[in-house]
Amino acid sequence: MTPDHPDEPGQPGISGRPRLHLPAGSAATGPYTTAVGPERAGWDFAGLRVLDLPPGGSHGFDAGGSEWIVLPLSGGCTVEILTVTPDGESFDETFELHGRDSVFSGVTDFAYVPRESWARITTPTGGRFALPGARCGRRLPARYGPASGVGVELRGSGACSRQVNNFAAAGAFEADKLIAVEVLTPGGNWSSHPPHKHDERLPGRESALEEIYYFEIAAAPGGTPGFGYQRVSPSGTGRDSDLLAEVRGGDTVLIPDGWHGPSIAAPGHDMYYLNVMAGPAEERAWLITDHPDHAWVRATWPEQPVDRRLPLYRSPGAPS
Repeated sequence: MTPDHPDEPGQPGISGRPRLHLPAGSAATGPYTTAVGPERAGWDFAGLRVLDLPPGGSHGFDAGGSEWIVLPLSGGCTVEILTVTPDGESFDETFELHGRDSVFSGVTDFAYVPRESWARITTPTGGRFALPGARCGRRLPARYGPASGVGVELRGSGACSRQVNNFAAAGAFEADKLIAVEVLTPGGNWSSHPPHKHDERLPGRESALEEIYYFEIAAAPGGTPGFGYQRVSPSGTGRDSDLLAEVRGGDTVLIPDGWHGPSIAAPGHDMYYLNVMAGPAEERAWLITDHPDHAWVRATWPEQPVDRRLPLYRSPGAPS
């Protein structure tokens, strides 16, 4: 069994705080190519693991005090979940995840793993699987999330057009603390723009949420690897996080506080990122404050068409 949110010793930056940009492979632990938990990030709730399995591969883990989602990034798998109640009653459930070829080919089904349970992922064909997670207090039932139930939202317009797959957004799928969505940005576009923050609790206006970005970048037609850029700037209400990073496939960015955005996709390279969020509030909500210098951007969206390349794909069964 693996511990709740495994962490290597923190990799502090020059300030002594955890680094915000973790290049691919730098956050590997044990079987995980990426393993970021609260200890490593220097916060309290949000975590992410990414697991690569070969054909016929299998991996089991103990959920500990966190809730998790098994989200196929490529390939499909079987997820077995064993939950034992305090009075000794056990529930053993199995979910077959069809998965997808890649994050750029379609939405995927997924499985919810409750806290204080044990899970095993087995794949006949091999694949890459993300495990977004969050420390939580309630133990909810294990569940299957069908791909047909994932809402695909087009957000922004013009060069700010992007696609959001709301598979575990607040209001779309029940969890205790975890909020998770996928964002796809066509090459040359900006997403997470205008820059925004959610680092303090302002009832009805802003949530306090830790956030992780995990990136995959589409290669050019000739196979040239892609890249993008991620900005985080101090908001004055947190730890003054400050980052401008070139990001590539497999990179992770931690956002404990601050204005975050834009996320910029290089021309010719569509950008994917998985957002994992969690915070202390009893209400599970994503409420943001736009950067006052750039909030005007939203007012221009009705005047521009949505990028014609979007959506990159729709949910199965959605009208075309």
